[in-house]
Amino acid sequence: MLAPLFRRSETVIALILIGVMIVIGLINPAFWSLDNLFSLVRANVIIGIMALSVLMVMISGGIDVSFPAFAAAAMYLTVIAMNSVGYQGVVLPFIGATVIGLLCGLVNAFFIHTFRMIPLIVTLGTASVVRGLLLGLVGTSIINIDRMPKSLIGFGRTTIDIGGSALTAMVFVYLGLAVAVWLFLTRTMAGRGIYAYGGDAESAKRVGFNTRRTVYLVYGLAGALAGFAGLLQAAMIWLANPRGFVGFELDVIAAVVLGGASIFGGRGSVLGTLLGVFMLVLIKNSLIIMRVDNTWQGVVVGAVIVFATALTAWRDRNKLA
Repeated sequence: MLAPLFRRSETVIALILIGVMIVIGLINPAFWSLDNLFSLVRANVIIGIMALSVLMVMISGGIDVSFPAFAAAAMYLTVIAMNSVGYQGVVLPFIGATVIGLLCGLVNAFFIHTFRMIPLIVTLGTASVVRGLLLGLVGTSIINIDRMPKSLIGFGRTTIDIGGSALTAMVFVYLGLAVAVWLFLTRTMAGRGIYAYGGDAESAKRVGFNTRRTVYLVYGLAGALAGFAGLLQAAMIWLANPRGFVGFELDVIAAVVLGGASIFGGRGSVLGTLLGVFMLVLIKNSLIIMRVDNTWQGVVVGAVIVFATALTAWRDRNKLA
């Protein structure tokens, strides 16, 4: 009965994660302090929400590198709009940022489906266009804490006291979105259509799935989550930078691949992605503690992508054989 369990990617990742945590804890017992663990969990929030968006795209057999640009645009435009009208709420700004990301994602879907273009090329192009328009037409100045809307700062500061340590409430926003994505992918026909489309687009079309709708749904939701994550980041760090999220592509894709999502499409899970995100954050945190230079951190993340991709490719080919 245990054999199938240990063949699951999530089980392997969880065991590796536990092993790494034990080793780090033995080297530095301060690792197990609530403050440090809560700090690690906090670092999962933004990259985790973005990873959920990339997970859906990868399951569909695509790739998306435009989400950091969409997140920056949604975040910066929303904060500027809030300052312009003096709005101090929270709900409407997050809806606005989500809609901005959604519209950007639908542009990706339009070019990918209509012109049968390669997703990587399309998302590279739209990322460049969105960043260029944002910096060229809107502005390049950073909005610091003194000019950030007080309602966003207050929302981002919300914490829950556990054992004398403060855990950010944004963790529950992240977990809520993860549950919603899990339910969507596993309990709805549209979610199953994404897996079917990623496994074999032609077969999915023959059995009745609307492939056009699937493409628009995947990239639209990916953009929406990116927009939401962008504004949430601004609320958590009390800063809105139009040049933000540069380089997030590498970390997020690494986390999703590390979580067991297949580069060929049709495979991937929310639980695996959450574990992959935590693993990546843990690795980067450990490198910082060991005072490893940022350049070498990039080397490690790149190696993780190559290793995890090779592993998933080997696994998928063996299952096809």
